[in-house]
Amino acid sequence: MEEKTSRQTEVIRIEDLHKTYILGSQKVNALDGVSLSINKNDYIAIMGPSGSGKSTMMNILGCLDTPTSGRYVLGGTDVSQMEDSQLAEVRNRQIGFVFQSFNLLPRYSALENVALPLIYCGTPIKERTSLADKALDTVGLSDRKDHKPSELSGGQRQRVAIARAIINNPTIILADEPTGNLDTKTSVEIMNIFEKIYRQGNTIIIVTHEEDISKFARRIVRLRDGKIESDTVNPHPTLSQIQG
Repeated sequence: MEEKTSRQTEVIRIEDLHKTYILGSQKVNALDGVSLSINKNDYIAIMGPSGSGKSTMMNILGCLDTPTSGRYVLGGTDVSQMEDSQLAEVRNRQIGFVFQSFNLLPRYSALENVALPLIYCGTPIKERTSLADKALDTVGLSDRKDHKPSELSGGQRQRVAIARAIINNPTIILADEPTGNLDTKTSVEIMNIFEKIYRQGNTIIIVTHEEDISKFARRIVRLRDGKIESDTVNPHPTLSQIQG
C-alpha cells in the first residue's frame, strides 16, 4: 500500500503550555513553555527520561488534565480550560486511548469491550456491534470476539484495546507505553497494527521510553526538564511486514 504524504490539516496545536505542581513548599514545572503542532496523519513518538514531562504531556493531550497556562487546541476547539464534564465528552469523541495495562473489563467479551465507547455515545446496539466487528477485523482478531480478556494473550488483549481506540474514528490515537507489558516479538506485532492504522490515514501519538519502539514513528519529539529538547523527522522508520 502506498504511504500517504499529505500533512496539511492541523489537528493539534499547543502554545506556550505550562503545567505547575505544588509539592509542599516546592513548585515543580512539569511542562515549561511547550509549543507543538501536530497534523492529520502524523505518527509521533514522544520520548524523554523520567521526570521529563512526557506523562504530563500525555495527560494534557488526552484531556485527562488541563494546563496551568497556555493553549491546547484540538480539532479546532480550545480545550485548555474546559470543565471535567466537557473534557470527558471530548475524550470520548475525539481521542482513542491505548494503555500499557490494556484497561479491559474482565467480565466483558472482546466485542463488548470494543463497543464500550459507542454505548457512552448512545449508539444503537445493532450499529455498535457492526462497528465493533469491523474494528476487531482491522486488528486481526475477528475469531476471538466472544473471548473474555482472561482467555486472550497479552498481545491479543492489546489488539482489543487498539480496536476499542479506533471504533469512534477519533481525531487522534494516543498510546501510552503500548508495548510495555509485551515481549519483543509481540511488541513488533502490535507496532505492525499501528503501522496499518497509520497507513489508513489516522493520526497516532505514542508515548514511550523504548528507542526501538520510537523508530516506528515518522517524527520523534524528545522532552527534557519540561521542555522540548528536539523535534525531528525520522528519515528511516522501522517498517514491519504489513498484514491484511
